[in-house]
Amino acid sequence: MFEEILGLPVHVLVVHAVVVFVPLLAVLAVAYVGLPRWRSRLDWALGLLAVAAPVTAYVAVKSGEALTDALVARGFQGPILDQIFEHSRYGDILFRIVLPLGIVAILLLVATSGHPRVPRLPALVTPVLAVAAVALAIAALVYVYLTGHSGAETVWGTTL
Repeated sequence: MFEEILGLPVHVLVVHAVVVFVPLLAVLAVAYVGLPRWRSRLDWALGLLAVAAPVTAYVAVKSGEALTDALVARGFQGPILDQIFEHSRYGDILFRIVLPLGIVAILLLVATSGHPRVPRLPALVTPVLAVAAVALAIAALVYVYLTGHSGAETVWGTTL
C-alpha cells in the first residue's frame, strides 16, 4: 500500500502534501489562537488541516519506511544510508508532533465553539490549549524544515 503509485514511490509523492499541510496547520493554529475575531473564518480550514496534516505525515512515514526497505534490499549502504536514517528520525519526530497538534487544534475548536452541546469548561482549558497549540506549531515548523532539508540533502546534496 505504501510502496508505489503508477511506478513511483509513494513517499516522493506524499511528502509534497506534508510540506504544504503541516506549515498551513501550524500557521492557522497560531492565527486561530492569536486572532479570536477571525475564528469563525478559520475554523473550517483548521479542522480540515487538523485531520489532513497528521494523515499525510503518517503516510509519509510509512511510505518512507517502505522506500528505505527497498533501498536497503537493493544494496544501499554507507553514508547515504546514514543520511536516510537521519531523515527518517526527523520524520518520525515530525509525526509525533503533528498528531498532537491536530488533536489540540480540534480540542481548541470545540472549546471555543460556543456550541450548546459543549459542556461549560474550566476557564483554564482554552489558554492551556492555546499555549499547547502555539508550542506544537513552532515545533512542527522546525521539524518540517529539518525533515525536508535532510531529505533534500540526501537526494540532491551531491547532484549539482
